[in-house]
Amino acid sequence: MNMKIDIISDTVCPWCLIGKRKLEAALEQRPDLDVDITWHPFQLHPDMPSEGADRKEFTAKKFGSPERAKELYENVANAGSLVGLDFKFSEISRAPNTLNSHRVIRWADSAGLQNEVVEILFRKFFMDGEDLGDVEVLVSAASEAGMDADLVRELLGSDRDMELISKEDTRAREMGVSGVPFFILDNKYALSGAQDSTAFLEVFKKIEAENNDNSETV
Repeated sequence: MNMKIDIISDTVCPWCLIGKRKLEAALEQRPDLDVDITWHPFQLHPDMPSEGADRKEFTAKKFGSPERAKELYENVANAGSLVGLDFKFSEISRAPNTLNSHRVIRWADSAGLQNEVVEILFRKFFMDGEDLGDVEVLVSAASEAGMDADLVRELLGSDRDMELISKEDTRAREMGVSGVPFFILDNKYALSGAQDSTAFLEVFKKIEAENNDNSETV
């Protein structure tokens, strides 16, 4: 069965990586599915300066205090460990503006490398502590995935698709998306948040049943 899955996500959202792992766990249980996954942009902090900000200062301000931020990220780290992720939040020094990372993900789609680029960007940020606002970090991620490094560097030096990314972000908010990850399956069912693999499996069954019903009535 063919199925389209659209994922609205941000590259600095740890729950998005956790949600990715849970979707992958569900898909492992359904090797019969032929899935087409497309990633779409959402900026958790659209007002972030283009140069980013000191992460400790930013998270302390966002969550009210350094202690509260530490507590919340410990909870995220624990949730990540349950799906095999080893978040290294202490390694992250910069909170980046993610616009450019979303541009790279968009360009990766035309190369058929979106999933690879998304995974590499998550790893570079959450495990390696690299700055996703740094052009060379983004070029490195694109190159590792198999994209043309020189072309990506050239495109990042332009304003190509900046407005398009902003419009997609706005469209997601107009659809009612207020947090990510947000999954849309077969243009019909939506799952919000890093839900367990069982939630995905249930939706897969619904879509499969509907497709069978439709084929029987034709």
